[in-house]
Amino acid sequence: QVRLEEAGGGWVQAGGSLTLVCTASQTFSSTSRDAMGWYRQALGKTRELVARTSTFGVTGYASSVKGRFTISRNNALGAWYLEMKDLKPEDTAVYFCNSGGPGGAWGQGIQVTVSS
Repeated sequence: QVRLEEAGGGWVQAGGSLTLVCTASQTFSSTSRDAMGWYRQALGKTRELVARTSTFGVTGYASSVKGRFTISRNNALGAWYLEMKDLKPEDTAVYFCNSGGPGGAWGQGIQVTVSS
């Protein structure tokens, strides 16, 4: 199974920006239909979908991040990204990258902390 690894998390003040990167242990063809996404789990809460992208660049976002977060992918590099702008304290969570939906592969998660 493909292995995933996140990078780019950390601490930022409210209103700041971070870009998360997910690197896969394999590349994907230009016609890959694998859904790739980002989820997050805040302390004491269930894991939720933040953003996802499928082939042909179709994307979807949670309403709480729409307009602030942008997901993109590079199949040739086996990577996808989550650009996060105007971060809010409620965005604080462990962020997980995912390939293939909830039943697919997961990264180990990376902490994002937004201070007010």
